[in-house]
Amino acid sequence: MTSAVEQHTVLPPSVTEPDARQELRRLDEFITLAASPAHQAKLVSPDGGEVVLPDRVYEVLRDVVKAMAQGFAVNIAPLNAVLTTQQAADMLDISRPTLVKLLESGEIPFEKPGRHRRVLLSDLLEYRARSRAERQEILDELTASANRDGSDDIVDGFIQTR
Repeated sequence: MTSAVEQHTVLPPSVTEPDARQELRRLDEFITLAASPAHQAKLVSPDGGEVVLPDRVYEVLRDVVKAMAQGFAVNIAPLNAVLTTQQAADMLDISRPTLVKLLESGEIPFEKPGRHRRVLLSDLLEYRARSRAERQEILDELTASANRDGSDDIVDGFIQTR
């Protein structure tokens, strides 16, 4: 029987749980050091049953452990999850009014089933990837231009010698 995956947030142990925090740090060290492409990771159930983890699943688990060991909460959501405008704005680290402008300009698709706008997580992640790629392209162009005209040698009004 397959159940639907729902969005939920997993909080790291609080400062009042030093044993759990230490256990997470040990697990983070172990999972980071044990990463070896020559061997596949396995999941062992409480009754001793084993199953080999696909590399991608292992990488996700490693990322979750690392984030929680650093004190970050982890949000687990299927790509078809529907977000409020505030949740979407938080994910992009922008204000809600700025997000609404992006929605209304057509930069990010949205639905408005009633009075409130809703954004698909997959559309938000696609926008974020596209936006990062565009910023990287602009930075690459600026760097190439600075290299061509020599302005990369000028720092605070002084010409650097190589």
